[in-house]
Amino acid sequence: METSEILKKVRRIEIKTRGLSQDIFAGAYHSAFKGRGMTFSEVREYQYGDDIRTIDWNVTARFGRPYIKIFEEERELTVVLLIDVSASGEFGTVSRMKKDMMTEIAATLAFSTIQNNDKIGVIFFSDKIEKFIPPKKGRKHVLYIIRELIDFRPESNRTNLAGALRYFTNAIKKRSTAFVISDFMDNNFYNELTIANRKHDVVALQVYDERETEMPDIGLVKLKDAETGQRIWIDTADKHLRTYYKHNWGEKQLNLQRAFTKAKVDAVSMSTSDDYVQALMRLFQMRSKTGR
Repeated sequence: METSEILKKVRRIEIKTRGLSQDIFAGAYHSAFKGRGMTFSEVREYQYGDDIRTIDWNVTARFGRPYIKIFEEERELTVVLLIDVSASGEFGTVSRMKKDMMTEIAATLAFSTIQNNDKIGVIFFSDKIEKFIPPKKGRKHVLYIIRELIDFRPESNRTNLAGALRYFTNAIKKRSTAFVISDFMDNNFYNELTIANRKHDVVALQVYDERETEMPDIGLVKLKDAETGQRIWIDTADKHLRTYYKHNWGEKQLNLQRAFTKAKVDAVSMSTSDDYVQALMRLFQMRSKTGR
């Protein structure tokens, strides 16, 4: 893609997603994702009912009467986007490919972070770590991230979620909020997900296409696995095949949701035909109510 074309696309995505962040997500994002902890603010005189554990003994001794420390929430977050750039993202049958929707979601979250003066970083992964952009603040940094989202070309087609989660856990030392944006077409990453969520606050955002859930009756077709390159002919007129295909998707989704629940990871699944704004808002509102 030429530089001028990339810049135009960056600008279009910025206008759309920054507006969403300012008008819709700012308050919801702020309440849904908490800071790292409490920081000292000031002291005041002790009042009946105050927790005696907060007494500042140095100030109390100086003034001859009890004073307590006042703390406030440390608002600044470090946000990390773990973005699946494997070849399965290059699929879509309705209005856009999974990759395009993932890009918009990532850009919207990125602008939400800078609205709240938070740091944001990105890990692009396939079956290896393709690129790591360390967390920083600012609009210039976010625009760089969006440009990479649009123009990034991975070296590998395959997926390894476990490896990406291990890298994230080891690379980011301070507690952070992580959004894993993927179609989650992988297995054997549940232990790494649990470990990552114990150290950090991990949120899973699954993007899928409707044709991955149900096969249409369109006769004999040739299919290609985007990650392995394997090609096979199938007869979609076969009702038993279509039933198996739909059942298999349902089983995989059920196992995935069980894994998220077991790992205590908040998650939302979105089709490429869905309104991801509404899906994210529901997630934010749910987190605000539960105090996560």
